[in-house]
Amino acid sequence: MGRLDGKVALITGGARGQGEAAARLFVAEGARVVIADINDLDGKKLAADLGEAAVYQHLDVGDEAEWDAAIERTQAEFGPPTVLVNNAGILHFSELGKTTLADYERVVRVNQIGAFLGMRSVVEPMTGAGGGSIVNVSSVEGLAGMPFLVAYTASKFAIRGMTKVAALELGAKNIRVNSVHPGAIDTPMVAAAAGGQKVDMSWVGKKVALGRVGQPEDIAKLVLFLASDESSYSTGAEFVADGGATATHALKF
Repeated sequence: MGRLDGKVALITGGARGQGEAAARLFVAEGARVVIADINDLDGKKLAADLGEAAVYQHLDVGDEAEWDAAIERTQAEFGPPTVLVNNAGILHFSELGKTTLADYERVVRVNQIGAFLGMRSVVEPMTGAGGGSIVNVSSVEGLAGMPFLVAYTASKFAIRGMTKVAALELGAKNIRVNSVHPGAIDTPMVAAAAGGQKVDMSWVGKKVALGRVGQPEDIAKLVLFLASDESSYSTGAEFVADGGATATHALKF
């Protein structure tokens, strides 16, 4: 028996990185998975690799109509979603004084509005299915600030707050809502923010207690726990996987 037997999951940003790792783990544990992304090439390849338990759906998470289509596709293929992983996100480095409104809005649209639309979209079908689990991927930047990440940090704090509101509203419907707060994880998102260049993150790993950069699988295992019934009494909570980054403060030496 798998830990997600009988679950139907929709994972945004599912084509690469943390989303791909979660999709692979979910299928291995018995879930049927809709991989949602704007990266059609990688998303279709992943779905084909995972077989009949997975399908790919193009989804711009900031678009209401595309969310409607994604939910319809999920129900048509596998039934109502019982797990939503709001994983899609983008990163943008810029000084506060040099951050354009367009760049700020672009980050908020994907990270914050995307999570809002995702949660709103599954309330009705998940309620009809008898409940479920929503996992919102925030960040350690949803717990504290970091220079040059004003838009990203704002969006991740918003996800943290929306998670708690949703948990309070949806608990009576047997829908749990929790946020995950990864630290430095080696994913394509970092390279994309650096203009497509591969980034050496080893120096970041040396700064945390565990002495290494996290891998997508580290986060996928935590997301799996929250998607499963093993976390049945957890809602409105923050789950941190950061190698110990938030165990210290700025006076560390």
